[in-house]
Amino acid sequence: MLTLLLATLLGAAAPAGTAAATAAPATDCHIGAYRLGDGSSLDIAPSEGDALRWRRIDGATGKLVRKPDGSWISTLGWTDRPDGKSIRFTDCARGELSFDSMRGERIALEVHDTRFTGDGGTRLVGRLLLPPGQGKVPIVVLVHGSEHDSARRFDAMQRQLPAEGVGAFVYDKRGTGDSGGSYTQDYGVLANDAVAAMAEARRLAGARAGRVGFRGGSQGGWVAPLAATRTQADFVMIGYGLAISPLEEDREAVAFGLKLKGYDQAVIDKAWELSDAIGLILSSNLTQGYDQLDAARAKYRNEPWYKDVRGDFTYMVLPYSSAEIREKGKAYIFGTPWHYDSLAVLRKLRTPQLWMLAEDDIDAPSGETLRRVTALQAQGLPIATALFPHAEHGMTEFELQPDGERVDTRYSPGYMRLTIDYAKGTLHPPYGTSRIVLP
Repeated sequence: MLTLLLATLLGAAAPAGTAAATAAPATDCHIGAYRLGDGSSLDIAPSEGDALRWRRIDGATGKLVRKPDGSWISTLGWTDRPDGKSIRFTDCARGELSFDSMRGERIALEVHDTRFTGDGGTRLVGRLLLPPGQGKVPIVVLVHGSEHDSARRFDAMQRQLPAEGVGAFVYDKRGTGDSGGSYTQDYGVLANDAVAAMAEARRLAGARAGRVGFRGGSQGGWVAPLAATRTQADFVMIGYGLAISPLEEDREAVAFGLKLKGYDQAVIDKAWELSDAIGLILSSNLTQGYDQLDAARAKYRNEPWYKDVRGDFTYMVLPYSSAEIREKGKAYIFGTPWHYDSLAVLRKLRTPQLWMLAEDDIDAPSGETLRRVTALQAQGLPIATALFPHAEHGMTEFELQPDGERVDTRYSPGYMRLTIDYAKGTLHPPYGTSRIVLP
């Protein structure tokens, strides 16, 4: 879950298939939620550069690139292959489009832009989006991951949810987008910001607020449950988050990646010497661990498995000398609680929770998290779990390239529908091929 941030700071390449925007897009009047002729919804969102991205609730998605004649080419998922989808927009004032020969009209969502105060008086910028109408609706406060991007710009759930009858509150976390303050990974501070966001969502929604809860994706899986212990939330949803610490995340990712390559536990134990040394460097604010790392590299760099060591952050730090790590790592001191005790928070949380986990998540492997939350579930805590097969971080399905890299093709079927139904407080399984265990 730290991969993209470290890649930026250390100058490493992000993993193939990563579904993250790399540049601020131009404003496009076609961005919005649309109702198609068959009654389903379609979201049009910004992507990198001048491109757009369409998403459907069933998980299908594609990138849109404008041709010189004003038409658009759609490619499958995050691949470069045309997907055969035909998309045309009318002029912006009409707010119409044609998608796969179906006419679509922009949904007139109720939108409230706002500024509110987070932890320590920091100015935060947010937006509440509600479905059309006057009745009560559930509202989801979207708690972001470790990204630096503006959630108000890039989080498509802010429109996907209200297009399906669920309100959404989205905000730029501190140090990103138009919000003030400095970027941090201090979960306590971010949880207080999330509490303030929920209060603002309730205030803006007024009489329309029904059930109100958090949805935390990735790093938000640490922040959202903590926030729920500090305010009255009706539910918490976790998307591909973890119930282990950031340091344990990297160890699990090292092990998971090596197992995929066919290595046994004896090799994993050796690779953990590298991961643990790098973890000590990061968790000590760059003051310790260099001797351990140099010793482990000297011992193992000629081993056949060395090139296959990945982890969440280990593989990006591994090529650098101690001097380079000391210098480049200065930009990465964000108050991350490396030894964060997730279980201590979850044990005392009585708010109903839904953990949506990706079975093939190589960055934040779900195995130990599923075991831990299942144990809490067995103790009577109100926890539901949903494990999505052949899904990776971001709840996307993927293709394997000849070199073993992954390229994402779509979101997991059932993932968005489960999110919507849980917010509404009623489930209607099945949700794709996910394996669901209720409290």
